[in-house]
Order: sequence, then C-alpha cells, then structure tokens
Amino acid sequence: MKGKSMISKLRLKFAGKSWNDTFQLVRRCMEKTRDESKPCEPLVRSLERLQDEFNVSSMNTMRHRLEIIAKQQGMGFHITDNTCYLTADLFYLEVVLVACGGVEEVKVAPQGAPPASSESLLQLLRSKNFAEFSMKLSSLFTQYNIPGDSETKLKLFASLQHLGKDLQQLSHLPRTQKDCDPQMDMVNNGRIGCLIAGKDDSPLTIEFFMTPTDLKKSDSQATDPRSAVHVAQVTVGVSDLAHKLQMASVIPQPPQLDPQGYPVFLPLVEGPHETLPACFLLKLQPPVPVVTSFVKKLIQITDVTVADVDLQWAPLPQHLMRGSASANHHGETLDEQDTVFTVPLPGGVMHSYIVPGAAWQAPAQRATLMDSVPFTHPAHVPAALELLRHQCVINALLRSCVTSQSARPGSVCDLRFEVLPESDTSFSVTFHPPGTDSLAVLLVNVCDSHQISCRLFGAGPCDLSMDEHVSTVMTRCLSVPVTLSSLYSQLGERPSASLSPARPAATEAANDHSSPSSAAVTEANGTVTESQGAAVAGDSSSVSGSACYAMSVANDELLPEINTSPAANLYTFSAEDVDVFSQWMSSNGELSKLS
Repeated sequence: MKGKSMISKLRLKFAGKSWNDTFQLVRRCMEKTRDESKPCEPLVRSLERLQDEFNVSSMNTMRHRLEIIAKQQGMGFHITDNTCYLTADLFYLEVVLVACGGVEEVKVAPQGAPPASSESLLQLLRSKNFAEFSMKLSSLFTQYNIPGDSETKLKLFASLQHLGKDLQQLSHLPRTQKDCDPQMDMVNNGRIGCLIAGKDDSPLTIEFFMTPTDLKKSDSQATDPRSAVHVAQVTVGVSDLAHKLQMASVIPQPPQLDPQGYPVFLPLVEGPHETLPACFLLKLQPPVPVVTSFVKKLIQITDVTVADVDLQWAPLPQHLMRGSASANHHGETLDEQDTVFTVPLPGGVMHSYIVPGAAWQAPAQRATLMDSVPFTHPAHVPAALELLRHQCVINALLRSCVTSQSARPGSVCDLRFEVLPESDTSFSVTFHPPGTDSLAVLLVNVCDSHQISCRLFGAGPCDLSMDEHVSTVMTRCLSVPVTLSSLYSQLGERPSASLSPARPAATEAANDHSSPSSAAVTEANGTVTESQGAAVAGDSSSVSGSACYAMSVANDELLPEINTSPAANLYTFSAEDVDVFSQWMSSNGELSKLS
C-alpha cells in the first residue's frame, strides 16, 4: 500500500510537467548511477522511449539524441561549442549543429586521415531519421572494429588499406566483355566482380554474383530478394593463428600479367609484411550455402583453415529452403523426408517439384552456410570469388525449384518433376514427357559459373540441338522451371515417334568429348581442377543411379496417364541410350567418383 501511495504521489507531482522536464529528470537519474560504464538499464530504456516522443527542435535536444546513439554503439561522446564528436579507436564522427537543432555538416575521420564529409549521414540527420542513422553508425563502427591492442589495430588498419589498393588495381585490369548488360558483365565476369571503393563511411565492397536481368524482371516465379545480388565486404578478423599480412602493395609496377590476364603477385616474404594474430575476411551478404567439396577447395586456395566447430552442416536443399521465406509457407511435406514445392508459371501453368530428402543426405550434398571467407593475400580473392560464383549458380538453379509463390485458388498442378543429386556440381530432373507413358531425365551439369551443360534422355530421338537449346536457356535465366517449361513446349510440338530409336552413339560420344564441358576446369588462379561426379552403373538394358529412379511419390500423386498404365515400362532406355548416357557422364567427369 505504501508503494502504491508513493507511485500515486509521483504521478500527481509530474502530471503537469512537460516532456522536457521528464527528459531532464531521467538524465539526472542516469548521471547518479554508481557504475558509469553500466548505466541503469530501465533508465536507459526510458530515455530511449522519451527520445522517440520528443521533438528535436533545439541544439541541446539534438546533442542529447546524438549522445544516446553514441552510447548505444559503445562510442565516446564529446561536445565543443556547436560540434559533437562521436569517437571510437580508429575513427571519429564530427557533427556540426545549428541553433534550431538542425545539422550543418557531418564528417568522418579515419585514423591518421583528415575528416571527410559524409552526405549520406548528413541527410539522415537532417531528415530526423535517427533509426537509420543509428544502423549506419553501427555498420561504420563494425567496419573499424579491428581486434587487438592499439599498436595491432594500427598495423591491421594499414594492411587493410594496402589490400584495398591492390584489389582496386586488380579490378581495373583489361578483359573481354561477355555480357551485353555492362553491370551484369562486371559483377558476374569481372576479375573480382564489381568493386565499390571503400569510403570513410562504408567498407570496401565487392558485388560478385547477381541473377540474370530477365529472371529478376520475370513474374513467372518468386525470387528471394536477398539472393539477387551477392556482396562481399573486405575487412579483417581475429585469428587463433598468426598470419603474415602485407604492409605494402604486392603487385609489382608495372604489373606483369600471367596467361589468364591476372598480375603476377609478389610473395609476402619478398615485401614488407607483419605477422599478426588476424586475417583478412570476405564477409558474405547474404551468407552462401557451400557444399563440402567447395569448402575444401576454398581452404586449399586461401591456406587458412576454417574451424569445423563454426560450421553447421545440413543437406544443401535445407539451407536453400531456410533462406526462402516463401518456401517455408508453400512447401508440402510428402513424408518425413520428401518435400513437394508448387511453382506457378505464366499462362496459368503449375509445376510441382519433389525433393527427396534421402537422396540429398549423401555426404557430397552436405553444405554449410558460410558468412565469411578468411584469406591472407590479394591473389586469393579472384579464385575464391570464382568458386563462390560457381556455388551460387548451383544454388540459384536449385532455389528456383524450392522457392514458390502461393498458388491461385482452384489451380491444378499440370506437371510434376523430381530433382535428384548426381554430384556436387550436377543434378537430374525426372519428368513425364507429353504424349508418352515413359519418364525422361534431364541431366544438368554446372561446369563452372559461366557454363551449364544439359542432356536429355528417354524423350524420343536424339537431338543435340535440343540439348544445346536447353543449356542456353538455363544458362541465361538460371531457372529450372522456366527451362523445363520451354523444354516441355518443344517436346509437345514434336511429331509422335518411337521413344528409343537407333542412336548414332559413336557420333554422340565424339561430340560429347569435343564439347567445352570438359572435366578439367581452369580456375581464376590458374590451377586446373577436375570436376567431381557420380557414376553410372548397370548393364546394357538399364541405367542405375538416381538419374533413373522413378519419382518417389505415392500412386495417387502420379499423373493419371501413369496410374492407368501399370504395365507400361516407365524407362524405355535402349542400349544406345545407356551408352550415350555413360559417355556424357564420363566426358563431364561424372564417372570418376563412383567407378
């Protein structure tokens, strides 16, 4: 009762007080807290709520607002006349105020450099967008939050600046344009992507992968906006092991180029360097699901071990589903492991994609979500980003099957497909061709980030031009549903013919081996690696392996044509089909792993 009486008296006492009086009272209470490093949390929250309600109309009010934001970010705060200073170890913010509470100028000053005006921060304060200003300041604080004592911080900051200059020089090297869209070409085909030079208020950033423009503009299926453009911020991070880091440029002048057009870098030991308990980082936004074999290749490129305890392993489709909010809402569980996704396409066509959980549990399909890639030398960046691009292409294709929009009311699924893994860089799509009682298989091999090779089996006469068309469409749109819609339309226009006519197997084998989809792929750093794949085992009349599994659905889930033809042989592959299939897999490096 005594406590309630006291609260009532306080309410009566301050009922007629202004917001300014209440604000000043809370500030005085905060100043009397016993531990200045840890002010009373309830008072801090109260002050923050008051700030949201309080109109910033004077210089004093703006000062108080900036002080609260600085303390939220763990920064120091100082005032001299009409200027506020928000300070950290390696930079400070200078905010010049005017009498009415407005802002005249905002400057950012890194360690050892003169202050430079920041137009973005200035506009945020002038528009009183304090929430966005606080987020921008948090990003800025993270950018300069280099680990270590004062001496180590200065050395790492200097090393990071030298790295940035080398990467800028690397990005400006001449190259041949491959895409008609300049922005798309720079991001996906540039030496290291599209490099956005770091400013005082933003870190050095590399845009290294984006989905094709025609896919982003298409209304045929939903795309995860976070996966449209992949960005890597260049920064430094603490390391359990000491690493040699550059303290000067490692690109000799004038630069000497290797056969791939990259500069010949100097080893760190041949130039100024420091051994420090840190390494450079490519901080990936958004994080990229990366399969086991690609993680190992990244470690081989950078020679920096990624602690396995920091990696969370799961089948690749699971990571892709978690990264898509729409997939979580529109995926239908077929059983404990298999999932069905519905994808609407233009013209009212509906696709259904079955992702069998058991097939994707194989060790080669286990992936981890990588949010950063550690490295120690600028020569590591082109090769690491090219490998990440390769993985992003695979992810984009699979994500197109598991990212779906809500179906229209009363819509019926027209076509069903099953997506199965073949290797770490290839997968198959099994489907029911038009006008037949058989199942066809489309094998998709992502040779690298710029080349996708497709082969169609079991859908009628051999047609290399059809394979080439499908490969071109898939490379351009990076969408399995869009590609299969085009393929299905072309198959429907074919005249009815025998499913397994005699094939010129020898000719096809020669064509396969002469195609550019070779098992040997030259990476950006000049090393040659072999594509890894799955094998095909079987006799002359059947194909075993996931490419020829029947769709793992219940009978009532199959199309009526399949249900009413129980005696039909769903796989009408001839001996020639098997030979061509084996030769294709061999030419793409798919037989090496399981032979």
